[in-house]
Amino acid sequence: MSLSSWILSLLPINFFILTQAGILPNGVNLQPSYYNNGNVSFGWPLMKKQYKIKTVRIEIEPTSVNQAKTWITEARNNGYNVIATYHKSAVLGSNDANELANAAYWWIQNYENLGADFTINLMNEWSNHNISANDYATAYNLAIRIVRQVYSGRIIIDIPGWGQETKTAADAVKGTYGTKINDTNIVLSTHIYPGGWNQGANRWLSTADLDELASAGLPCIVGEFGKDHGSGGANVSQLVNYARTKGWTVLAWSWNGDGTGMNMVEPPWSSNSQASNFNLSSYFNVVYPLL
Repeated sequence: MSLSSWILSLLPINFFILTQAGILPNGVNLQPSYYNNGNVSFGWPLMKKQYKIKTVRIEIEPTSVNQAKTWITEARNNGYNVIATYHKSAVLGSNDANELANAAYWWIQNYENLGADFTINLMNEWSNHNISANDYATAYNLAIRIVRQVYSGRIIIDIPGWGQETKTAADAVKGTYGTKINDTNIVLSTHIYPGGWNQGANRWLSTADLDELASAGLPCIVGEFGKDHGSGGANVSQLVNYARTKGWTVLAWSWNGDGTGMNMVEPPWSSNSQASNFNLSSYFNVVYPLL
């Protein structure tokens, strides 16, 4: 580790909160629900040595409440900011507003039980490329009102189309077609992978799309980014670097829990969920420099 890296590693998280633009410092994703019933070892000692990681976004299957309480507690006890995300794998990309409402009611039931010490990402990747701005806004207006019964902080919402339909999201916030998202204490989250496709613009995700998302006038983040998630023409490095110039928080996919090899550490939980020691993987060197 270089001298500058060593010095940065000693600084408190509050230093990064004050000096780094964006709603939270940069960090990584964790997806523990699918391995050994969520009983996993995170490798916190190794993570702490990677000074750029100050935030963890934890994806939570709705049946993993007890485990999630442990995950969040461990992350907070190790000094990390936490984004907790409702992640129902069976309905990713669904346009069913009932599924989004179910996520909102889940937060009412579980927010306090999970420790109430984190930022809510209401639901992972709800809605696909085909949803209209009005339908997206209508569904989120209801879901956000439900969550507001227990939570007054910023709510992160994933934009449509697996995080890539930037215009639809911006139009929903602006009310371009008649219906707008009313709550302004929200954050728009895009997900960036090589296969990132903006169907509305008929092109691979581009920096112009990030500008379009920003035009909504609300804070934005890159809730996920990775480089080995299929083929495609989206330039992940360019997009993430551009997002950082705009002051957006960026979160790499993933520290551990990916089923296709995009894990920053070894062994992956799929082969050893409770390893006592972890090492950095070759994939770590692909995404960590972008934080």
